[in-house]
Amino acid sequence: MADPYPPTGPLEHGLLDVGDGNRMYWEVCGNPAGKPALMVHGGPGSGCSVNQRRAFDPGAYRAVLFDQRGCGRSTPHAADPATDLAVNTTEHLLADMERLREHLGIERWLLFGGSWGCTLALAYAQRHPDRVSEIVLVSLTTSRRSEIDWLYRGAGRFFPEAWERFAALVPDAADTPTLLAGYGRLMADPDPAVRTAATDAWCSWEDSLLGHESGDRPGPFGDRPPEARAALTRICAHYFAHGAWLDEGALLRGAGRLDGIPGELVHGRLDLSGPADTAWELSRSWPGARLHIVEQAGHTGTDVTRDLLRDALDTFAHR
Repeated sequence: MADPYPPTGPLEHGLLDVGDGNRMYWEVCGNPAGKPALMVHGGPGSGCSVNQRRAFDPGAYRAVLFDQRGCGRSTPHAADPATDLAVNTTEHLLADMERLREHLGIERWLLFGGSWGCTLALAYAQRHPDRVSEIVLVSLTTSRRSEIDWLYRGAGRFFPEAWERFAALVPDAADTPTLLAGYGRLMADPDPAVRTAATDAWCSWEDSLLGHESGDRPGPFGDRPPEARAALTRICAHYFAHGAWLDEGALLRGAGRLDGIPGELVHGRLDLSGPADTAWELSRSWPGARLHIVEQAGHTGTDVTRDLLRDALDTFAHR
């Protein structure tokens, strides 16, 4: 397995005023004269991390990372129930990304996204294809309502006891959007105990799906700091209750707009959070995209997953 690149500190960072009282954290790492690339983090609401800097060759890339509205070091923080999520939608995030590109004086950049980051990267690239040089995506999602229904209801067929605990907090929910909207209400409750119980139940469900991948290690949702877990839960419930404000199947129907943009897609065969059919459909609709299905890999990937991503980014660095 190829090791990640050594950790690097940011060359510059700041808080960008993106309107609506929001200030978005951003940072630039690597080579100031290198190939521009944007890391689009998952969640929604997970924030970027120091380890994500290590995906990029620091000698070749001018890597940009940012925390989407309401999470990470961006303000105001969604863990606070007083934070208004009406101004936190997919359209707002797309505008934020374009404002950041202009702020940094970048003409075109490579997009690298995982999970929800795939949805946001695809939406941005289809909106601004002339601003995107290449795309690398891992653990594909397009946030169709059918995908959301699988993640928060259908996958319960594999973990019925865990899903029953998850659904118990919104006992009258007849369908997935109602269940997720119920979690949104719980996360806006003024009682901290109510919000904590909802956060614990949400993260426990997410970790149930990933537990078969990580063995005895703590789950990637449950082991986050309390405020980060609360923001992630609240933002996820908000976005997915609304189908990410995307017409059903829009990103697959619009994949032809990516013609001329090379893409590398990496997806685990055993990804229970997002089955491989979405990645397959996207690869069939996007001219110039190449799909790698990784056997024995799930949503969090394996050494093979990470080697494929390293190879893709290293290849594109010199394109």
